[in-house]
Amino acid sequence: MARIAGITIPDKKRIEIALAYVYGIGPSASREILAAAKVNPDTRSDKLAQDEINRLREVIEKNYKIEGDLRREIMMNVKRLKDIGTYRGLRHMRGLPVRGQRTKTNSRTRRGNVRKTMGSGRKPAASPT
Repeated sequence: MARIAGITIPDKKRIEIALAYVYGIGPSASREILAAAKVNPDTRSDKLAQDEINRLREVIEKNYKIEGDLRREIMMNVKRLKDIGTYRGLRHMRGLPVRGQRTKTNSRTRRGNVRKTMGSGRKPAASPT
């Protein structure tokens, strides 16, 4: 079990996929990291040598903002938008879609499962006795 940036990388997965478990590293960043550290992307994470793990750790720490630092930066960016009162900040405050999506339909995940149509809250008709 290798630990990178405070995250336990899963065993039995290709290291290219396993690196994506770290917040801030996706598939393309994972490939770039492996190329910079000169590690074979097909290697399973439990088969990595200690020097390969150290090279990966070094490349990630030098070149990428991940985990807590990245979360903090994103949170501060959103807070700044809210404080200066931009449109995007107001959308964040109200819990509505921020990037121009329509809200008449298709914003269930952002608003919660709010159903505001006529038939949605109607009780079924009484059955004949």
